[in-house]
Amino acid sequence: MDGQQIRIVRLSPMRVLSAHAYGESPETAAFEKLQRYAEEKNLLQEGQLPPTFGFNNPNPAPGSPNYGYEVWLPLEGELDPSGDIRLVDFEGGLYAVASCYGLQNIGEEWLALAKWREGTAYAPGQHQWLEHLLSPPNAAMEDFVFDLYLPVAE
Repeated sequence: MDGQQIRIVRLSPMRVLSAHAYGESPETAAFEKLQRYAEEKNLLQEGQLPPTFGFNNPNPAPGSPNYGYEVWLPLEGELDPSGDIRLVDFEGGLYAVASCYGLQNIGEEWLALAKWREGTAYAPGQHQWLEHLLSPPNAAMEDFVFDLYLPVAE
């Protein structure tokens, strides 16, 4: 984290649209599913998905190139999802948050954030780890901007 600012944030409960994919690079497939659905339902902002949350689901397993990725789009109002898209009610929670610049740095930044928590009075939280994608999902790898949300407890 090398002097990077860590913020403590309490995410409020939210209802989200969820898209899931599984494979060697499931992030792209999950974003594409959500993008198509959002286009059909007129949920895009200037032709792009609004900022989304994502996470591995399931995590990569040793010896396998495959893993899952789930993408959440916060939803305002009511919508009845269809196809591979589902509604999820997220309970929220307390997080340590750090920014990450460039997709190539995300693994290293997650490790640094987890190590930072070990040196604090915060205990590990039991709620969902999240990656808040702030840049468009079709940005160049080095232009991705994330806020990494590490669950913590007081």
